[in-house]
Amino acid sequence: MKILHLDSNHELLLNQLNDLGFTNHEDYTSSKTEIEAKISDYDGLIIRSRFTIDKQFLDAAKNLKFIGRVGAGLENIDCDYAEKKDVELFNAPEGNRNAVGEHSLAMLLSLFNKLNKADKEVRQGKWLREDNRGIELDGKTVGLIGYGNMGKAFAKKLRGFDVDVLCYDIKANVGDANCKQVSLEELQSKVGVLSLHTPQTPLTLNMVNSAFINNFKNPFWLINTARGKSVVTSDLVKALTSGKILGAGLDVLEYEKSSFESLFTSENMPEAFKYLINSENVLLSPHVAGWTIESKEKLAQAIVDKIKAKFC
Repeated sequence: MKILHLDSNHELLLNQLNDLGFTNHEDYTSSKTEIEAKISDYDGLIIRSRFTIDKQFLDAAKNLKFIGRVGAGLENIDCDYAEKKDVELFNAPEGNRNAVGEHSLAMLLSLFNKLNKADKEVRQGKWLREDNRGIELDGKTVGLIGYGNMGKAFAKKLRGFDVDVLCYDIKANVGDANCKQVSLEELQSKVGVLSLHTPQTPLTLNMVNSAFINNFKNPFWLINTARGKSVVTSDLVKALTSGKILGAGLDVLEYEKSSFESLFTSENMPEAFKYLINSENVLLSPHVAGWTIESKEKLAQAIVDKIKAKFC
């Protein structure tokens, strides 16, 4: 079987697939059109997020048996059409769930203790102790929307704190010893912290909008290490301005892919993003919650193991 790799990954991916007898070709630079012209020669495809695997691409991939996506989400693949074409899909949410759980906790504790603000001030010679008095996580109710690999990992990290953890998920009976599953209405009535752990789907696109935010009984803190387009940034800014949202930790942004690469040089920077980058109660990172030294290896290993289990 021949496998085409479209993105670079941990070296173990190529090494172990070679050892298993697969023929591996790498192409990290060709355009999508160029890849489509030769994809019929391949039985397998390994990708991260370089481009969308749509109907046209899958029609060109006449001999494709599987796609391995070295990451958690599959939103860049037309999964329904792939299934119709009998193309097996492998992803690896277990590979970076621990990293996401740790990053979510780090963002929350940094916001609560004003670490980003305090660090900048001390570097400027300012010693403002009272202005940087923090709050404690103990005693809070934390709500998770989405309780799959990522949500479960964050709930596990919260076990060391005296907190109540609630989750809402479209799947039934996903709660466990670390988290109580409740209705969305109950979650919105009780939590002081909300963390998103959902894939990008039609249900989650623009999910956190003004109506959603205003349904929360109390002001709350928002953490998003999931997908940027789940949050309407302009509505988030309104809520930060009004105090309905007390602060936000955002590893992902609504503007990713289409404009993020030039966001800091463009004269057309969105007004909502200008607000975020100037806010002391907003913490930003560049979609790296699942991007650790360890997760790079674990993601690759998970894909190898799934290909091996199916085809060896």
